[in-house]
Amino acid sequence: MKGGIGMPYIINENTIALLPLGKKTKILELGRTLEVKETVMKIIDYNCCLNGSTLEGRRKGSSYLIGASYKPPIIVNELKRIILIPTHSSKNPNCSWFILENISKYYLNEQHQVTVIFKNDQKINLNLCYTNFDKQFFRAMRLESALRGQKHTKNL
Repeated sequence: MKGGIGMPYIINENTIALLPLGKKTKILELGRTLEVKETVMKIIDYNCCLNGSTLEGRRKGSSYLIGASYKPPIIVNELKRIILIPTHSSKNPNCSWFILENISKYYLNEQHQVTVIFKNDQKINLNLCYTNFDKQFFRAMRLESALRGQKHTKNL
């Protein structure tokens, strides 16, 4: 990203989701959809660095706070409370990331997919196990609670 012409995407309060498209990323925001020429992981790592840490440092911090070592949610920006929820391992090229604050609700639909509804009523269907998504969502909620200084429980 250094030496590049364009600025990398900055995750913000309007960001809903980061969806992988090979070496590109589809970004859903509250008011628009973008496609950028960077991978999801490069975008996340860049944003972690902008906020004083590396992606690996953020992973370790999340794991410490909530006791989840596999697929931990990632704090991108503590001040704005931007927390990313992964759908898979970050090593999986199909891993999508959702911003906790912009999820309104989610449910298992008739096609046995997880339907996620965002604050702007936009929907996305995911071919995921509902229980796994639910577990990831609650891990992110625990991480948010830890950020607010409330008690957190380890080993969900």
